[in-house]
Amino acid sequence: MALPTRVSRHNGGNEPYETMQRDFDTMLGRFFGGNMSDYDGGSRFSPYSVDVREDADHLYVEAELPGFRKEDVDITLENQTLTISAERKMSNEPKQDQGWLLRERRNTRFTRSFTLPATISDQKVDAKLTDGVLTITLNKREETKPRKIQVS
Repeated sequence: MALPTRVSRHNGGNEPYETMQRDFDTMLGRFFGGNMSDYDGGSRFSPYSVDVREDADHLYVEAELPGFRKEDVDITLENQTLTISAERKMSNEPKQDQGWLLRERRNTRFTRSFTLPATISDQKVDAKLTDGVLTITLNKREETKPRKIQVS
């Protein structure tokens, strides 16, 4: 395995390459109608995919959050709005003290909000983070579930 030929040292601020990359991502994001530099999950360029599905009794929200721990994730449900936030902070210690040759992982933030239908109950919500996938299970209100009518 070959190491990169360009090795830069952390100077306490943003490295020039990171600043240039962020500016370029912002420019592309504006051109395509999204915001690539702000990994908030709200644009089509988001690295964190979210799927929403339902069955007769539940609504399921599944979000890919690789590298996040359950302590990094915050879920709120307020006024029929489900908000998923996750933040991973990397150590801010100087690289030279740790022997870094290349460091591409950095602080990462993810935020996504969904307006839920009125059929969803806010009384019981289950959330699990397993193998980098967050699964949120929301129950439907009993009175809104389909029911079978007996023909007499």
